[in-house]
Amino acid sequence: MLLLAPAILASVAAGVWAHRRHGAGALRLTRRLLDGMLYGALPFIVFFVLARAELTAGAGVGLLLAYLALAIVGLVAHAIAIRVLKLPAAGAAMVVIAAIMGNTGFFGAPLVATLLGHGALGAAITFDALVSGPMFFVVAFAVAAALTTRGERTGVRVRTYLVRNPPLLAVAAALIAPDVLAPDVLVDAARVLLICLAPVGFFVVGVQLAAERIVLPPPLSAPVAVVVALRLVLAPLLLLGLAAATATELPDAYLVQAAMPVGVNTLVVAHAYDLDRGLAAAALAWSTAIVLAAALVASVFA
Repeated sequence: MLLLAPAILASVAAGVWAHRRHGAGALRLTRRLLDGMLYGALPFIVFFVLARAELTAGAGVGLLLAYLALAIVGLVAHAIAIRVLKLPAAGAAMVVIAAIMGNTGFFGAPLVATLLGHGALGAAITFDALVSGPMFFVVAFAVAAALTTRGERTGVRVRTYLVRNPPLLAVAAALIAPDVLAPDVLVDAARVLLICLAPVGFFVVGVQLAAERIVLPPPLSAPVAVVVALRLVLAPLLLLGLAAATATELPDAYLVQAAMPVGVNTLVVAHAYDLDRGLAAAALAWSTAIVLAAALVASVFA
């Protein structure tokens, strides 16, 4: 964690500096980076990581409870965004997506290893691959398509969902691909690439914060506060409550992963569907800062 914190701060600062120095050029660069992530890096990662993903014994019920908890969070987020905040479609979709997508990959997994030991890393990776992954390439894109293409014919909405969702096509390919198509060297490369995307994602956050003239720390607007509360408080409490109600013994790693900040991949969805990028960047910055501060304190006493 002592290395992760300065890396995140440096990436965000580099993004802010790039926009102040190069302006529109920095924004063009972020669009190219997001296109590269959406149509190149993420499909590659999804295919080769999921082609080898295995469900750890005894953890299946916990994963189902995690899905149920996130479904409730998403419904609550939608109700607040539409009925209370009365946000337009681009803002409402962003609130829902940010609330259900946690940064369980290059943030959550290292945090679990630091706080719980490397023995808990398997459960953390399983949660990331089988919960956070589908939340990104299935649910988040579906929410964006549903809320931003209202009035369109069903065929148009389905086609839009598929065309703007290359990671989903990679999942379908991974499910039917034989092991011979996922050699160890490419699986290892996909895992390394996933880690390398972290600074790229936070660089984009910095550029977006500067482009939206959002100072650091960004204003804690009502939509941002709602996302932070749902992502960091309601999501883990729901999972804990559902586990208690069903007498399920959850791996500790699941609870840590359930409380992770907003995922950087929210910016990929925002880019694909032209959602509220300012809201996404602010919610990501606030939630990451809160969890990072708590993690640093916890690691000192771990």
